[in-house]
Amino acid sequence: MAKKVAVIGAGVSGLISLKCCVDEGLEPTCFEKTEDIGGLWRFKENIEDGLASIYQSVITNTSKEMSCFSDFPMPEDFPNFLHNSKLLEYFRIFVKKFDLLKYIQFQTTILSVKKCPDFSSTGQWVVVTESNGKEQSAVFDAVMVCSGHHTLPHLPLESFPGIQKFKGQYFHSRQYKHPEGFERKRILVIGIGNSASDIAVELSKKAAQVFISTRHGSWVMGRISEDGYPWDMVFHTRFSSMLRNVLPRRVVKWVMEQQMNRWFNHENYGLMPQNKYLMKEPILSDDLPSRILYGAIKVKSRVKELTETSALFEDGTVEEDIDVIVFATGYTFSFPFLEDPLVKVENNMVSLYKYMFPPHLEKSTLACIGLIQPLGSIFPTVELQARWVTRVFKGLCTLPSERTMMADIIKRNKKRIDLFGESNSQILQTSYIDYLDELALEIGAKPDLLSLLLKEPKLAVKLYFGPCNSYQYRLVGPGQWDGARSAIFTQKQRILKPLKTRALKTSSNFQVSFLLKILGLLAVVVAFFFQLQWF
Repeated sequence: MAKKVAVIGAGVSGLISLKCCVDEGLEPTCFEKTEDIGGLWRFKENIEDGLASIYQSVITNTSKEMSCFSDFPMPEDFPNFLHNSKLLEYFRIFVKKFDLLKYIQFQTTILSVKKCPDFSSTGQWVVVTESNGKEQSAVFDAVMVCSGHHTLPHLPLESFPGIQKFKGQYFHSRQYKHPEGFERKRILVIGIGNSASDIAVELSKKAAQVFISTRHGSWVMGRISEDGYPWDMVFHTRFSSMLRNVLPRRVVKWVMEQQMNRWFNHENYGLMPQNKYLMKEPILSDDLPSRILYGAIKVKSRVKELTETSALFEDGTVEEDIDVIVFATGYTFSFPFLEDPLVKVENNMVSLYKYMFPPHLEKSTLACIGLIQPLGSIFPTVELQARWVTRVFKGLCTLPSERTMMADIIKRNKKRIDLFGESNSQILQTSYIDYLDELALEIGAKPDLLSLLLKEPKLAVKLYFGPCNSYQYRLVGPGQWDGARSAIFTQKQRILKPLKTRALKTSSNFQVSFLLKILGLLAVVVAFFFQLQWF
């Protein structure tokens, strides 16, 4: 008899968890609080407590080829970076293709998830739900928590003396929807993440003046990279990841600073990070530097104090006649339906094994999916999480002892702090390709590059020097997809398709990129050989 799995939430994590359950022969039931799929990515004009909320203009920061599910490429005519409505369209196509709608119970709220009395032997959970005013209880063999971490706004008003006196309007960024109603206002945006940048840029086109206040600064990147390709197709390669791992940290950070300042000098724009050597997630904004250049946005230091109409900053400057303050100060997360000790945040650390499994459970039958911030696309990340979790539930993969898991959690947290810093906003941050490979190794889906180099060198070069997208994890092992190889070799075609909307006569230029990649690979092999000889 198939094991019954409760999937909480029908956003991106919930949808891919459903498919992974079905792929493994499990029997999932998805409970979705709202009337539709999409979670964070479904724009709604109204704000509802306990639900994620986005502004109307949100566009993905990761490109379609790096964000699609591993056995389901996005349509080639889709743009490379998607408006939230276009991404929701992809989810609908995905759900229809794999017939997932029948597993979802809409307008159903999770009230509680508790261990069965015989949990130590069965690993089962009692899940209590409410729908149309009626409570129901059911027993499940396993639970996948896919409710996200963008529902509870972090609004630290106590850190802003004088906010009680302020006579203007102030609110958290999750309440922002569009720029209408802010015409000719003087607006202060507090924070320097992607939401803060997007909102400041959008408001600056209507407002009299926008100020953006930051404590630490941030690197800023554009979505367009070398030769006009999406940034993540160039940045996230196995070769680049290898260099970042083997080169001395000082060299890596120096190179990163040079790359980030290639577009514009961050110091001149007041955006230079306070600790520029931390590997924090950069802002993805094509417009922020130009809006600063126009004077439509002015970058300010940390807010020290607020008065009835003005803001005093840490550097002693004052801005008068502030009408609106937008707090783009991030989110906290909690799971009120879970028993207290299941998901703990202590000493700036989330006590989950590989960001998924509570280590102290007698049976590994509950996991959090998507409670993570990778330095790359979230979609392939949560898919690999779900693929591994469902195989653990099925008994095909096993977890180590509680002691080993706790040691890993502590070690991983120390590394996270070293790379990304101690800020609460970085508590879920992790590297990208290393983490994907780590999960794929657990499943048996990580490609063997040395073996491939002997059997199919052209594919091996693509995997190593080309973008590390999700198709790579369908070449071998459980869940192998026959279309993976073709998807890897045709990704450039899907990137260029939505761009080439005007017919041109192409000139034939000799391409040396492939030759350079081969030479680069040979250099790595030679270096590795000499390293072995040295030891």
